[in-house]
Amino acid sequence: MLVLENIISDRGSRYAVSGGPCRSEDEAKTFLKELQRKKKFAKATHNSWGLLAGDTPLKNDDGESGAGMVILRMLKREGFRDHIVVVTRWYGGKHVGGDRFRHVQDAVRQYIEAAR
Repeated sequence: MLVLENIISDRGSRYAVSGGPCRSEDEAKTFLKELQRKKKFAKATHNSWGLLAGDTPLKNDDGESGAGMVILRMLKREGFRDHIVVVTRWYGGKHVGGDRFRHVQDAVRQYIEAAR
């Protein structure tokens, strides 16, 4: 499991990105459980994720509408398969609007660079 914490900060919101090898929805659930054993991640506002495994793309926005699709698009573009990527956000009290999609993209990009 690779975890990059406090990689982005905007208007009080903080972001982290995590990931690891993963080949199925069951493995994704196990990965998320393991990540959320860390109290900090269990208390996060959002743990959005995406996974390209087999023929079926899997994602979960966890309340951050559209974030899972942004993650999937980036994974497809980079050819990054059989690897779950989770973008975590701790809400800071002020809305970041459309910038949240840019932050998700930046987080995924940083993860892919670190994982390669």
